[in-house]
Amino acid sequence: MFPTDQFQRPMRDLRISVTDRCNFRCTYCMPADVFDDHYQFLPHSDLLTFEEIDRIARIAVKMGVVKLRITGGEPLVRKGIDQLIGMLNQIPGVNDIAMTSNGVLLPQLAEQLRDAGLKRISVSLDTLDDTVFRQMNGNRSDVDQVIAGIQAAERAGLTPIKINAVIKRGVNDHTVVDLARFCKERGYTLRFIEYMDVGTRNGWRMEDVFTAREIIERIDAVMPLEPIDSGYFGEVAERWRYRDGSGEIGLIASVTQPFCGTCTRLRVSPKGSLYTCLFAQHGISLRDPMRAGASDDEITALMQRVWTQRADRYSEIRTSETARQSKIEMNYIGG
Repeated sequence: MFPTDQFQRPMRDLRISVTDRCNFRCTYCMPADVFDDHYQFLPHSDLLTFEEIDRIARIAVKMGVVKLRITGGEPLVRKGIDQLIGMLNQIPGVNDIAMTSNGVLLPQLAEQLRDAGLKRISVSLDTLDDTVFRQMNGNRSDVDQVIAGIQAAERAGLTPIKINAVIKRGVNDHTVVDLARFCKERGYTLRFIEYMDVGTRNGWRMEDVFTAREIIERIDAVMPLEPIDSGYFGEVAERWRYRDGSGEIGLIASVTQPFCGTCTRLRVSPKGSLYTCLFAQHGISLRDPMRAGASDDEITALMQRVWTQRADRYSEIRTSETARQSKIEMNYIGG
């Protein structure tokens, strides 16, 4: 029997952050004034090896996980990432292997990832306005570079392609309709994400949140929408489809419409700590006991204890005070 947590939520998704490094400096994740040239990222020796990641994934699958997502930082900056995908693809019982990326390295790597067994990819693209995009990503890329990556993924068959867009009031909220139209015309599934208080270094304020309701109203006024049911238990996006039948969008509204009640995600950091919530303050190391010689049964028992004691529901109880508390940074735990 698979373990459940204190709210009877099963473990179904394992999100594996393979690096805390990124080639972007997005203001909502890794602002450049904090993550500058002097910032100390994890040394390579601290990172989980691919063999250690594979071992954790195999144990997690035996505990009920069926979906694996590779995140970062930017996962494509981890050398040999296609080798890891190939290893994970050999695990019996995995229904889905996906990745979240900023897309700029996909022209070089999309085919290798597909050949290794990656099934699909989500690409972050917060706006089509090049000036705004550069302001948001720390002046590290223009829109065309990301679009080239999306097109490379599409040619390689890493579909359906999802586009993730974080919307911040007064920054890129005026561009949501153009982005929605762009994805609608090309058959990409767009996921709008409310600006969240992940970590403590992005200067989050509630007044900067452009809400899911406002996004829907803005798009619906131009391209009429209607709500549709979720696709599976634990789906975090509220789904809407265009009334003309030409696709759908999703809203990830952790701030205004929490979905903690159906969260099935377990997270592993680059150096092998388990986190049971995107907004967690503390993790439990798997790397240290593994490197000390712990058996698979001992690692299983540790993971089971962490999950069965889980009572996280941060988004449901968020206050201005809790939003300011120290939390793990997004570049360390993935989105």
